[in-house]
Amino acid sequence: MKRTANAHWKGSIKEGSGVVSTQSGILDKTQYSFKSRFEEGKGTNPEELIGAAHAGCYAMAFSLMLGEAGYEPDNIDAKAEVSLVEQDDGFAIDKIHLTVKASIPDISDDKFQELANNAKEGCPVSKVLNADISMDASLS
Repeated sequence: MKRTANAHWKGSIKEGSGVVSTQSGILDKTQYSFKSRFEEGKGTNPEELIGAAHAGCYAMAFSLMLGEAGYEPDNIDAKAEVSLVEQDDGFAIDKIHLTVKASIPDISDDKFQELANNAKEGCPVSKVLNADISMDASLS
């Protein structure tokens, strides 16, 4: 299985802008720019998109692992906070923090934490990222 996304950029880094599109069409020429990445400008940015991908992947992986353990979640809310920092050689994503809130009938907190952490490690997006990925998980 392969999925694609495209980016098109025009101009200099600070005055230019670009658009991103996905194979599914859910993003179709969605704007991004220096301002949307480093300030509060309109549009998306790579870190936000990585966060969305990671949160979505995590929620699906957690649901799978819960099901394999005999639990069916009522809901799972996952948020990924992606940290972009300036380093000597440029910028780097150094951390991603997952916040997970879930409603899962008849699960103990110990089992919840075990499966939540297994999903953090097993999610394909977690595996591809070299950032320090932390998490807070709680039952609701």
